[in-house]
Amino acid sequence: MNDTSARLLRLLSLLQTPREWPGSELAERLQITPRTVRRDIDRLRELGYPVRATMGAHGGYRLAPGKAMPPLLLDDEEAVAIAVGLRTAAQQPVAGIAEASLRALSKLQQVLPPRLARRVSTLTAPALPPPAVTASLVDPTQLTVLAAAASANERVRFDYRNHDAVTTRRLVEPHRLVVVGRRWYLLAYDNERANWRTFRIDRIENAHSTGTRVPPRQPPADDPAAFVTTQLYDLAPVFQATVTLALPASQAANRLGDYAGELQPVDDESCRWHSPKDTIDWLAVRLTMLGCDFTVHQPVELIDHLRQLGTRIARAVTPHT
Repeated sequence: MNDTSARLLRLLSLLQTPREWPGSELAERLQITPRTVRRDIDRLRELGYPVRATMGAHGGYRLAPGKAMPPLLLDDEEAVAIAVGLRTAAQQPVAGIAEASLRALSKLQQVLPPRLARRVSTLTAPALPPPAVTASLVDPTQLTVLAAAASANERVRFDYRNHDAVTTRRLVEPHRLVVVGRRWYLLAYDNERANWRTFRIDRIENAHSTGTRVPPRQPPADDPAAFVTTQLYDLAPVFQATVTLALPASQAANRLGDYAGELQPVDDESCRWHSPKDTIDWLAVRLTMLGCDFTVHQPVELIDHLRQLGTRIARAVTPHT
């Protein structure tokens, strides 16, 4: 890469990644000498980019916060990922984020080449979920602090309110932000409890980085989203349902698929279903998705839940006088 301007743009693009870049690694990426790296860093500083240098084994160059936003330099995959993310963010339960996401998306779409705009449309058109009207809103400032700390391997302190409304002060090492069931969660290592914990972000307040960087920990699972989902599932009570379905056993098996559990024919038109163990909410969802009449024999918790659900639905469709 001999052209100085192109090299400076490439260097700026690398520095925008939230990490420390050793001079030797930058030199290898740009195929230049460490001395040229130092000269190019000085040129960026002269142009007003606050490039910070740190010493030590984990030191290097990093783009520090400045007075103004530098231009973002994105490759094709990054531009598509950001556009898809902004469209999704416009429908996520983050306080005040929808309008800002749409403004940012409109600016990005204005400069996207047609080939990338088509990719964004293809990826988002069939996949965008409806807006969440019941999920708790989270503060985007908290998300930003936690995401930055996870990226930089920095410890964070925050106040956390549990389900009993008791607030405690936590010191954690954030690992990943995860969305499960239209809620944001933080998977982090809790230093005072010496174990991994999952935190609902809408219950986090006053989050701030301590500035202490730590070596990355081995996460409790390869898939953070699956781990958080499993933890949440384990905290909820589960039940096995016994239900008579107004469907032949073969049809019920086809509709239930991998969720079939145990099916016993009653006659040619019905069968008895012993469900897998699951939460009351999900058992109710699966039953109503079958598209047939059914009679729940147990548990009583599912019977009560469906009765309450039916009452709410009846009120929703009853004409108001």
